[in-house]
Amino acid sequence: MKTTPNTKTEITFEDFKTEVLNDYKVAVTSRECSLLGRREVLTGKAKFGIFGDGKEIPQIAWAKAFRNGDFRSGYYRDQTFMMAIGELTIEQFFAGLYANTDIKDEPMSAGRQMGGHFATHSLDENGQWKNLTEQKNSSSDISPTAGQMPRLLGLAQASKIYRDVDGIDTTKFSKKGNEIAWGTIGNASTSEGLFFETINAAGVLQVPMVISIWDDQYGISVHARHQTTKENISEILKGFQREGDLKGYEIFRVDGWNYPELMDTYQRAAKISRTEHVPVMIHVQELTQPQGHSTSGSHERYKDKDRLKWEAEYDCNVQMRHWMIANNIATDEELTALERRIKKEVREGKKAAWAACINPILAERKEALSLLEQLAASSSNGVFITKLKNELESFDEPLRRNILTATRKALRYVVSESSTEKTALQNWVTNYINTIQPKYSSHLYSESPQSALNQSEVPPTYDANAEEVDGRVVLRENFDAIFNNYPEALIFGEDAGYIGDVNQGLEGLQEKHGALRVSDTGIREATIIGQGIGMAMRGLRPIAEIQYLDYIMYALQIMSDDLATVQYRTKGRQKAPLIVRTRGHRLEGIWHSGSQMGGVLNLIRGIHVLVPRNMTKAAGFYNTLLDSDEPALVVECLNGYRLKEKLPNNIGEFKTPIGVVETIRTGEDITLVSYGSTLRLVEKAAKELQVVGIDAEIIDVQSLLPFDLNHDIVKSIAKTNRVMVIDEDVKGGASAYILNEILNTQGAFQYLDSSPITLAAKPHRPAYGTDGDYFSKPSAEDIFEAIYEVMHEVSPSDYPKLR
Repeated sequence: MKTTPNTKTEITFEDFKTEVLNDYKVAVTSRECSLLGRREVLTGKAKFGIFGDGKEIPQIAWAKAFRNGDFRSGYYRDQTFMMAIGELTIEQFFAGLYANTDIKDEPMSAGRQMGGHFATHSLDENGQWKNLTEQKNSSSDISPTAGQMPRLLGLAQASKIYRDVDGIDTTKFSKKGNEIAWGTIGNASTSEGLFFETINAAGVLQVPMVISIWDDQYGISVHARHQTTKENISEILKGFQREGDLKGYEIFRVDGWNYPELMDTYQRAAKISRTEHVPVMIHVQELTQPQGHSTSGSHERYKDKDRLKWEAEYDCNVQMRHWMIANNIATDEELTALERRIKKEVREGKKAAWAACINPILAERKEALSLLEQLAASSSNGVFITKLKNELESFDEPLRRNILTATRKALRYVVSESSTEKTALQNWVTNYINTIQPKYSSHLYSESPQSALNQSEVPPTYDANAEEVDGRVVLRENFDAIFNNYPEALIFGEDAGYIGDVNQGLEGLQEKHGALRVSDTGIREATIIGQGIGMAMRGLRPIAEIQYLDYIMYALQIMSDDLATVQYRTKGRQKAPLIVRTRGHRLEGIWHSGSQMGGVLNLIRGIHVLVPRNMTKAAGFYNTLLDSDEPALVVECLNGYRLKEKLPNNIGEFKTPIGVVETIRTGEDITLVSYGSTLRLVEKAAKELQVVGIDAEIIDVQSLLPFDLNHDIVKSIAKTNRVMVIDEDVKGGASAYILNEILNTQGAFQYLDSSPITLAAKPHRPAYGTDGDYFSKPSAEDIFEAIYEVMHEVSPSDYPKLR
């Protein structure tokens, strides 16, 4: 089905006809898949459908300009393009619709995303990079509108880095930076802030990015007059058009039904972007959406008769058909015969896809029915088990849920019985869950040998007369070593370049390593993360700096919806090992003292969350992560840059382990669990508690995601029989998460002689100033008194009430 453009400078009319007919075949095949796919949803065989009908011809023109090594960052209308580049077959289209969990049958996401979300495999089955320059690449789609835009920026920037930075091994990733990053977006989604943020950033960076805007005048049911000023996105963005020495975009407008104009436009756009590294915008107008937005509704409800009549006439496939006949490329009879053959191919492909999806489940049901029949024959409750068996057997198209519902309920009827049939079913259910669950739950994190959890600790070592320096110096020296050791590493963010970041952790490094590797960005957190995602997907090792933890909020959607899910939504066939660097915790004021860890923890599962207590620990985390293949968020202590630390003599080599806690003070009476800046207050309170006879053990969490993989905290609690979790997030935030891990994952409840306690910040944002901090977040006195109160309950006579 792939469209292979004829690259000869001169071709015969017969060659031209063959190429055009092949294009039309792809367009009709895609349309038939959309039409039949909608029927599959409406009859209940598939869950939901969102299709690319109406966009076929411009996507074929795009495919002809797309080369090996190029990347796509699109949205859920690009099925024709994927078919045209040979990365989506009819069977795979329907496998996605049916949520087939076999990645060989459904290579886009192994059934984890609804149809219309497309990806190619950047990694082999072992999680190792394939040669991306020898294939056409599609970064995995996400559903949130405009969410694909920040990543697009990074995919394009990678070409700029590969072209202009020396010393990087580009073998699998780039050929002299000649690759284009191609993006697509619907006209309505250009109203999103992520679109405008990305458009501006790409114009500033001058990266090889071509963005196609599919304009069918609607956003679901809402007309463009409610979406876009002047009802025309290219009109309001024409100020971005480059002029003379003023850098900007090349902007094209083209009608989406005009086959020859589309072909010319995409070839011109590709040449400009590829050779000059200029961003290009193609506004593809006058498109249609024949089946409406999705299977959840009909477009006849919101389009008037005139619009529907126009859409029928200017449907891009219809217009191409007319053009072919008018130019003697094919007759009506020839095209009718071709269309009939394609309808048959699509029906047969659909049947094959359904068989591949349902047959394994039918085989699994057959096993379950046999076990249920045997159990019923041996049980005094056989009549009830037989009813479950008959219900399971009655499903024409069973789900795995139906199989487990019947078998698990059957075990309830034999809970007091003992038989080989019961044991057989118990074992089968357990094995079935263990086999099937990974089809839906694997690869949230890396499962390759480069997993961050496979990296061994390398402690920092010190000379006998090690110099005491500001913590920022440890970071600076370590980043310098990173840039020397990893040519593919780079860092960027607000004030990260020229001044060496606001806390001087990158002091002098831009001058030493160049402005492309240590660079400033605009104030645009979402696209800073997007730059990192895209570049990481292309083999670079970016460190994206968000100036303060509070500002993570502006990037959280991209981190949550895109970065955190890359490995999961591709079942381990794409990765983006981006390191997000930020700083947070105690300072002054509502928007510069945030510790919103609970929200972060719950929204970015799939990203490691690391909370080092000092800069040596932070530097060790960076070293660990750069030897791994996973994304992480590292939160440095904002008030720790000027605190003194010994300078290690193995800078760039020591590693802080991920998922491992550290006991920084031993004690017998109570286990105190904390992290980050709060630890210094906990240590202060522990010294003061020693004076009154309370011996506290202090554990530094270090890593929130993952959390204490060795279960060292519960070992401490088994000794002290008491635990308190202290942090500066709000109540119910990170402290609640930590306590849940301790009690429910580690099973610490059995060792407790006192109620487990959490001590957190007030529910409001922190107030400004030193007193604002004192009255907003736990102070050393708060910590002392809370621990003392626990011990007062244990022994009121030894620890009389304070107040």
